[in-house]
Amino acid sequence: MRTFTPAERSRRTVLLARGAKQALADAVDPRLEAELDRIDRSAADRWAREATAALRLLEKAKDDLAHAKAVERAAPRKDHPAARAARKRAEQRVRDTERAARKYR
Repeated sequence: MRTFTPAERSRRTVLLARGAKQALADAVDPRLEAELDRIDRSAADRWAREATAALRLLEKAKDDLAHAKAVERAAPRKDHPAARAARKRAEQRVRDTERAARKYR
């Protein structure tokens, strides 16, 4: 998979149009293909880094939820409402992070 920036998308469009014109003339410039390959490699690298970061965030959110559940179970009665609220925030964070990480699975 790849994640292109807006500038890369527009540059690729220009290069692909230019390449199509050159292909009709049977004279495709190798520099054009090299630039397209460079843009594709950059986008693939960006996607891999974003995927790794998203999955790392998801694992941290799950660890934080496990910690919040343990704190809630161990909390004295007077601290229980605050611990419950912290657990609910941690659960919401896991849901939000899972939604964001779905793109990379």
